[in-house]
Amino acid sequence: MSQQMLARYDSFDRDAFDGDAENRSRAGLSLMQLWRGDGGHWALFGVNDVDEAREWLHKASALGHGPVNHYFLETA
Repeated sequence: MSQQMLARYDSFDRDAFDGDAENRSRAGLSLMQLWRGDGGHWALFGVNDVDEAREWLHKASALGHGPVNHYFLETA
């Protein structure tokens, strides 16, 4: 089974998002899709390690540029 994380960003700075790509990669996250729509921006990430992804979420939130909501998903 593969794991993904769906994340929603209220405010979105593309340059900051792109600049954080290396940190996300080190946390085992790979961007699969990015959408813009009602409610902000949504990103779908592939997840290699849920614990590392949670640590990245904690750090990104503390720095004020993480997603406001996130959901871990598994293929069914």
